[in-house]
Amino acid sequence: MKKTAILPFRVVDRVKFIVERQLVKGAGFQLMVVGIFIGLISLIGGLLVVPQGGDFADPGSAVWWAFLRLTDPGYLGDDVGTWQRIVSTLLTISGYVVFMGTLVAILTRWLIAKMADLERGLTPVTLKNHVVVLGWTSQTLPLLCELLSSSGRMRRFLEKHDTQKLNLVVLSEEASAAQVHELRNEPGIGRRSRQVILRSGSAIQPDALHRVACLDASAVIVPSAAYEAGSLITSDVETVKALLSIAAQARQYQAPLPFVVAEIQDIRKLPVVERAYPGAVEVVAGNATISRLMVQNVLHPGLSEIYNELLTAGQGNEIYVRGGESIAGLSLGELASERPGVIVLGLLRCFDRDCDQGCEQGWDVRLAAPSETRIEAGDRVVMMARDYAETDADPKTTALPEISRGDARLSARENKLKGRRILLLGWNRRVPSLMAEFSSYGPGQPVLDIVSVVPISEREHALSRYFTGKPLESYSHIEADYMVEDELRRINPASYDTIILLSSDRLASGE
Repeated sequence: MKKTAILPFRVVDRVKFIVERQLVKGAGFQLMVVGIFIGLISLIGGLLVVPQGGDFADPGSAVWWAFLRLTDPGYLGDDVGTWQRIVSTLLTISGYVVFMGTLVAILTRWLIAKMADLERGLTPVTLKNHVVVLGWTSQTLPLLCELLSSSGRMRRFLEKHDTQKLNLVVLSEEASAAQVHELRNEPGIGRRSRQVILRSGSAIQPDALHRVACLDASAVIVPSAAYEAGSLITSDVETVKALLSIAAQARQYQAPLPFVVAEIQDIRKLPVVERAYPGAVEVVAGNATISRLMVQNVLHPGLSEIYNELLTAGQGNEIYVRGGESIAGLSLGELASERPGVIVLGLLRCFDRDCDQGCEQGWDVRLAAPSETRIEAGDRVVMMARDYAETDADPKTTALPEISRGDARLSARENKLKGRRILLLGWNRRVPSLMAEFSSYGPGQPVLDIVSVVPISEREHALSRYFTGKPLESYSHIEADYMVEDELRRINPASYDTIILLSSDRLASGE
C-alpha cells in the first residue's frame, strides 16, 4: 500500500498565516494586531527588569514602566543602571518601529483608502428633480454640453419640476479623477463641471441606481453604450436591461417611474424597449435617425446645414414644441397670425385623447395640418422660431393676416435615386440600416458599391441578420483599402454620382 507523504508542519508559517488573515480585515484589525505586539513587548520588557527589584519588585509596575518607555522616548534619560538603560533603549527603539511607525502607516493608509472610496463616487446623492445620465460613453460629454448650454429651455424645464438649479448625475462604471479632468477641459463645460456629479456603478445594479437617486430624478437619459466587434451582447441589450432595472426598483419601492430618454441602435428593438419600461419613455433610434439624415442629404445637398442650425442651441432658428393648455381653442391659422415671429409647422395629438396622465399610446404627427385645425389642451404645437419668447403672445406686436391652408396633397415620391451610382467607403454597424433606408424609397433604388477592408463574408452575415431578403436590388461588395491611393484609383470614385464616407466604430476592423 502506497503511503501518502506528509509535509512537515511549521509553527512559524501558521503564525504568519494567522497574522496575515487578521491584517487583511481592515484598519481596525490591523490596530488590534499592533496593540497585541505592543502588549507583548511591554510584557517582555517588564519581565527583563523585574530581577533588579526595588521599584520593579511588582511585575505590574515593571510592565507599566516598559510600556511608558515604549510609547514615549522622553523617559529615556530617567533610567539608572546599565541593564535598565539597555532595556529602556531597546524598548524606545521598538516603540519607534512598532508604535509610531506602524500606527502612523495604518492610519495614513486608512485615510488614503477612505479618500479613494469617496473619489470613486460610492456615496448616494441626496438630490431630487435632477437629471441622471446612465453611462459614460463617447456621447456623454457632448450630451452634458447640450444640457448645460440650453439655458432657456433648461430654465423652463427646471420651473416645470419646481427646482432652481440644474444638477447632473452621471453613472460611470468606474468614476475617476481622469473623467473629472475631461469635464473641466471640455470647451462646453469648463467651470460648470461643478454641476456634474460622478458616481460609480452599473445601470443594471439596484445599488447603483439608488446611488444616483434614479427614482427621484426629473429625467433619466440612457445613451447607447460603445459597440464592440464580435460582441454577443449589443448596446441595445444593455439599454433594455437598464430600463428593466429601473422599473423593478420602482415596483420594489412603490415609487412613480421617472421620465426616460433612451437611445437604441437597432430600430427593430423599439417594441421590446416600450414593453420593458411601462412609464413615460422617449426612444431615439440612433442608426435609423442617422441613416435617414444621410439619405436625405443625398437627395437634397446642403440639407445638413439646415439640420445643424435647427439642432444647435442658441444659433439661428430652432424647433420648439409647446403645450396646448394656454392656446387651446385657437386654430393653427389664428395662432400663426398672433405670433408673427413664428412659423407654425403643425401639431402632435395623442392617440388616446381621454388619457390625462401623459400620452402612453403615442403621438399622431400632423405636420402641415390645415390652418382651421383647432388646438386642444392635450396637443403639442410644433413651431420654428429664433427664440422661445417669440412663441408667447405679445400684445404689442402687429398681427399678420391669417393664411388659409387646406389639407396637404399627397403626391407620389419621385424616383430621384433610381439608377444613381453611390460609392460607400467604409463599414460600420449603420450600413444595414442605411441600406434599409435606401430600399424604403420603393422601386427607384440606387446602385450601391460598398468598399471596406472588412471581409465580404462578415458583411453579408451582418446583412442577412438584418434583412430577410435582399437588401437592395443592386449592390456589390469591394474588398479594398480605400486609404491606399492605387486601390482607390482602381475603384475610380469620379465615375459615381455620390460618395458616402463612413467612420468606423468597430475597433477590430482595422479601419
